[in-house]
Amino acid sequence: MADGREPAVPGQLELSFPPTENEKEQEAIIEAVLFTMGNSVELRQLAVAIGQDQDVARRAVERLIKRYRSSKSGMEITQLEDSYQMCTKAAYYENLIRVAATPKKQVLTEVVLETLSIIAYKQPVTKMEIEKIRGVKSDHAVNRLVEYNLVYEVGRLDAPGRPALFATTEEFLRRFGVGSVQDLPDVGPEQEAEIKAQVEEELQLKLEALPDGTGQEMAEEAEQEMPEGLERPEEAEALRLKEAAATSEE
Repeated sequence: MADGREPAVPGQLELSFPPTENEKEQEAIIEAVLFTMGNSVELRQLAVAIGQDQDVARRAVERLIKRYRSSKSGMEITQLEDSYQMCTKAAYYENLIRVAATPKKQVLTEVVLETLSIIAYKQPVTKMEIEKIRGVKSDHAVNRLVEYNLVYEVGRLDAPGRPALFATTEEFLRRFGVGSVQDLPDVGPEQEAEIKAQVEEELQLKLEALPDGTGQEMAEEAEQEMPEGLERPEEAEALRLKEAAATSEE
């Protein structure tokens, strides 16, 4: 090997060696890049910075992550898909706001959160698909999510009118405390059935409160959309729980 170490033999315990001087320099370069950039940096860019391939860069970042986790540093390195970012540790959030302006964290309403859950689990997705699932117009909710930098326009669908496709951003991953969309909580059939029943009951109560005849007409229209229409609130609930867990860690 380039560093003079013997390669690991399959079936044998791989020994842990302290970083070589060259590896320490790679870590230092990556540390400097992440600190200076502030935002997330792709692995390929880190590889360019140290003049090595991505496998070498990944190992260097992993060593750096372990070092920050085991130290008393107030910083940590977070992986976001195939990118990395240096952040302050959530444990010191309260200390930070004593000397800095309180960060403005947007409050997600039920409608906005439900729309976000559809985009998160179905991405990339168009407004028309979102509206088919929710049963109502979603322009305001989608625009608000774009404003909050939680979703963005990722491209255009190859269809008449070329509607915009929306997907979640890195800010979404940070806010909900996940490394990738694959880490989002799964929603089981039992939870789907339970929440769907609750939504149907709530819808029925609203229809009964409407003037005579109006509720029946709306119920018939809603029934036509029901197979796809109201099966997404359980995903919104899963997302809400994920956000609560991420917030509690702060």
